[in-house]
Amino acid sequence: MASEPAYDIVIIGAGHNGLTCAGYLARKGLKVKVVERRGVVGGAAVTEEFHPGFRNSVCSYVVSLLDPKIIGELELERHGLSILDRPSGSLSILPNGKFMRLARELDQAEREIGKFSQHDAQIYGRFESEVAEVAEIFRSVTTETPPNLGGGFGDVMSLLKLANRARKLTPRQQKSFVELMTMSIGDYLDAWFESDPIKGLFGFEAIVGNLVSPYTGGSAYVLVHHYFGGVNGKTGTWGYAKGGMGAITQAMARSAAEHGTEIEVNAPVKEVIVEGGRARGVLLADGRAIRARAVAANVNPKLLYLKMLDRSVLPAEFRREMEGWRCRSGSFRMNVALSELPRFEALPSREPEKLMMASIDIAPSLAYLERAYDDAKGGGWAKEPIVSMCIPSILDDTLAPKGCHVMSLFCQHFHPDLSGGRTWDQVKGEVADLIIDTVDRYAPNFKRSILGRQVLSPLDLEREFGLVGGDIFHGQLHLDQIYSLRPAAGYADYRGPVKGLYHCGSGAHPGGGVSGLPGHNAAREIAKDFKRGRVAA
Repeated sequence: MASEPAYDIVIIGAGHNGLTCAGYLARKGLKVKVVERRGVVGGAAVTEEFHPGFRNSVCSYVVSLLDPKIIGELELERHGLSILDRPSGSLSILPNGKFMRLARELDQAEREIGKFSQHDAQIYGRFESEVAEVAEIFRSVTTETPPNLGGGFGDVMSLLKLANRARKLTPRQQKSFVELMTMSIGDYLDAWFESDPIKGLFGFEAIVGNLVSPYTGGSAYVLVHHYFGGVNGKTGTWGYAKGGMGAITQAMARSAAEHGTEIEVNAPVKEVIVEGGRARGVLLADGRAIRARAVAANVNPKLLYLKMLDRSVLPAEFRREMEGWRCRSGSFRMNVALSELPRFEALPSREPEKLMMASIDIAPSLAYLERAYDDAKGGGWAKEPIVSMCIPSILDDTLAPKGCHVMSLFCQHFHPDLSGGRTWDQVKGEVADLIIDTVDRYAPNFKRSILGRQVLSPLDLEREFGLVGGDIFHGQLHLDQIYSLRPAAGYADYRGPVKGLYHCGSGAHPGGGVSGLPGHNAAREIAKDFKRGRVAA
């Protein structure tokens, strides 16, 4: 006879969504246990020392999508979270010795764009308003449970509610909504702008963590996904967590623990225990069984269903869908310790530090993005990489010794599955050198200023952080993998095909990014099931 459950719920994975889910459920009076494979909480939102005296965010590196509701309700500021507002917007370094700084202030942005095209400067305000309006439509559903296709009365009512919202949109807003859901980012930007720099900059926003051509249909949606957030009450802005992204998850862990959550690290899960058709806990790699009335998984759906569950407990059609769940980010991540700030030749000598408070992008045109994809799509990598850089130590002096700096480099396109029998372990040093040489062409002091580096290939991201295919979103944000189809039709309400098994990670709605919303939404549905007696004793 099975032993009595020690916990109401066990959560697999102490990433930010798992900790968010734990924090809310513990506040509901449930007895919660979180188990984490790595030796530290945080998942991909973690800060580590990668060179003596130098610390930085390892994977995720900027804050915007973290929902203010979660910050407030989990009291993250009281538990040590401080978000530094990044005063600048984006800085695009161009190959002709020029640059474009896209400031937050509309008049400044228009003047900057006007250096390249007066037409683009005049239309930019309308473009910003259109994308922001559509993002607001999406933002309104991010905290809601998507209706299940083929579901019951509640799902029908949710669909009617959504249809009523759409009915209230103006014809122009409806048109914009459809365009941003279905068009490629390249076609969308080509319809608005004529100059390369502005198209390259916004094109990059749509291929972040998205191994596609800028002319792939549906890629415009990822641009909208990055417009959801804001920092310190300012919509659409980005900032830094003081102390790195690990400060977010450390605050979440303290918040959950204060309400009784038990968190155990170095505790990899071997399988989900299923008895009588219900999830009843987890079996750890060390042989220990942790029994609970329910299980929530903050892991990629592909890992959960293909690695942690016996295939006999899953519907055949559902398992087939999970086998086809697409995880392919094309991302390569680096951190470097610097003895001095990079000196970009394109930037004026006056106040370069202020300019570099922004994200610094090498993505000069849609053609550049297309070439990078063409290089990678057959199992290779971009010969001229797309590189987005941040130097958080300009604002946060806790990350590096005085006078020194840390830089994050987020790079595209790098195929997770290399051709010709090559492995990422064999070539990642070569690729890291290529990225450094790329930046050095724009900032000739960059390479010689590097004191140490941390290199994460797509394989490293999968092996170390469970990001299958190096996918930073736990599944590509394509039209057939979002909203009511995330992670599969009929299972978008955070409940899996096994009773008592829930999804609380980025593989559930509203998807990837450090938002906490999948964990928040899942906790609401789990608590509802406990309250209504739908979870076995």
